[in-house]
Amino acid sequence: MQSVFTFLVRLVLLMAGLLFAASLMVAVMVLLALWGLRALWAKITGQPVTPFVMRMDPRTGFGRVYRGAQGAAPPPSPGPPQPPGSPRTDDVTDVEVKEIRDPRA
Repeated sequence: MQSVFTFLVRLVLLMAGLLFAASLMVAVMVLLALWGLRALWAKITGQPVTPFVMRMDPRTGFGRVYRGAQGAAPPPSPGPPQPPGSPRTDDVTDVEVKEIRDPRA
């Protein structure tokens, strides 16, 4: 009984995949037909056939994110100055410091 059920599940998933692929193909064909009609109309009326493009500058997306991040939150204020080489212990609380052993000893 379980093998019949798994076969039916696979068959249903295959049919769903084929239906999705067919609907995607129909959508592409509709867009292609609309683009062809647009180009045909441009040729009939004597207008130049312009390509179907999306004008986008990738730098604008980066600029929008950068501007949004600047106003989001102020930068954290630095804590009290520590001498160079000293470990930061303000954010670590559950670690024990171990002494470094000399491997030659």
